[in-house]
Parts: sequence; C-alpha cells; structure tokens
Amino acid sequence: MGIADLVPGVSGGTIALISGIYEELIESIASINLRSIKILKKEGFYKFWCAINGSFILAVFSGALFSIIFFSRIVHYFLIEERILVWSFFFGLILASALYMIKQLSCLRLNELLGIITGIVVILLISIAPTASSSEGFFVLFFGGSLAVCAMILPGISGSFILLLLGIYPIIIGAISQFQWNILLIFSLGCIFGLLAFSRILIILLRTYYSVFISTLIGFLLGSLMIVWPWKNSASLNAGDTDSEFNLSYQLLFPTEYSFLTEQNPLTYAAVSLMILGFLVVFSIDFLAKRVTNKG
Repeated sequence: MGIADLVPGVSGGTIALISGIYEELIESIASINLRSIKILKKEGFYKFWCAINGSFILAVFSGALFSIIFFSRIVHYFLIEERILVWSFFFGLILASALYMIKQLSCLRLNELLGIITGIVVILLISIAPTASSSEGFFVLFFGGSLAVCAMILPGISGSFILLLLGIYPIIIGAISQFQWNILLIFSLGCIFGLLAFSRILIILLRTYYSVFISTLIGFLLGSLMIVWPWKNSASLNAGDTDSEFNLSYQLLFPTEYSFLTEQNPLTYAAVSLMILGFLVVFSIDFLAKRVTNKG
C-alpha cells in the first residue's frame, strides 16, 4: 500500500482491496471514535486496543509507513528514469483489480452500471483538472493531507495524484526524502483528520449501498487506467527545486505513435511483460489471501 501510494495514478486502497483487507481496514479506522475513547478511560488500554483492532491497524500502517520512508527515493527515481515500465506494471495490476471486483458482484443491474459509469466520469474529471501552483502554507499542507488520505483509501483514486493536482506532491516527496519534519508533521495531522472523518462515511456506504458502492469503485479503477497508460505525449511538472519532472498529460498513444512523436524507445516488449506481471500479481495475492484465511 505504501509503495502504491507513492505513485501518482495508483491507490493504496487498490492493494488493500485485492489483498482482502479493505473492509476490515475501513471498519477498524472507523472504530476509533468517542465510544472507543470511553473504553480507554473506563476499561484501560488493552480493552481499547482490542476495540479498535489495534494490532491490525498497527501492522497495516507501520508497513505502509516503512515503505513510504524507505522506498520514496527508489520510486522517485523510477518515475523519472523508467516511467513507462512503472506505469505498465500498475496498468496490469489495476486492470486485473477491476476484473477481480466485477467477479465479486452478484449481478450487474442498472444501479451497478450507473455506479461504474459515475466512477469512470469522476476519475476522468479529476484527471483533466488543472494543476495548482506549489505552496507550503499550513492550510494547504493540512488540507492536502486530509484530501489525499481520503483518496488513498479509495481504490482507483490516487492520493499522490491528488497531491499533484494541488501542487504539493514535489514538496511532500521531497520532505519524505530529506526528513523535513515540520512539513511532514502538518501533512500527517491533515491525514489523521481526513482518515478518521472519511472512514465513517465509507462504513455507511459499505453497509447500506454495498453493490452500488463497489460498482463505483470499479468505475474508479477503470477510469484510472487512462492515468497510468504507459505511452503518453505529456506536459511536465517540475519536482520542486530539482531538475526532475513528472508527466501530467492524457494524449494516449500506441507504442509506435509514442516512438514517432517522442523519438524515444517505447520498450513495448518489456512494458507488455510488466503489464502481464501486474495482472498476475493481483490473482496471486488473492490466492495467498484465501489460503491464509482458510488456514485461520
């Protein structure tokens, strides 16, 4: 989840979904409320820890945090130097995730089809939104954290891409790489606020409108395929004070068109191979998750 959240266009929520922990994750986060605080005061820390499924939350978020801290520079490098291969892998992963989720639906009625279409439209609208100029103000960083973490726990909506649109992705990725704790503290507080508030909304949607909600998530995934398509003729965003640039464009091309327009190697065979690998990873994760569940 942590590595996925570092890549603009990819969501950690997608990884949570295909690994079978999504619903438990949302329910666990939402359980941190006034009721659990009262349990802490009256019955002690152990009962509170059990009430919020603390061991599960700790395992997930410590793993994500570990990946974000230790892989941010590696992901940053590959996004600059080998972006076609990175996008290809995640294209296959997201496509397989969408197909996997469609299999989970008992049927595709009008409501579910409308949910899928709505999800696709939302992602397409987000993808063509103009990019804001960079800012390190308290409100911008706090608001960016709140909004991005909401996207991070929604499969198909990339928190990193939201940060790009807000103009603060280079600031945050730079702060992680250089351990700028003043920026990270403000951003983290925004993340915590957004996570606790948004998880309650997701719980209501999961419990009340399950099939429509899942259908909308499928739409998010299908829409995000455009964002992670490997061959794009793109405008660029400079990454802060560095010479690095990130692509932000949606003129989608075939490999031959990409080669002709950019005069760069489209790496077609390697890209297709990584698409297949990403596709297989999803069903491998599902297979392993089921084996673990059955043993438990």
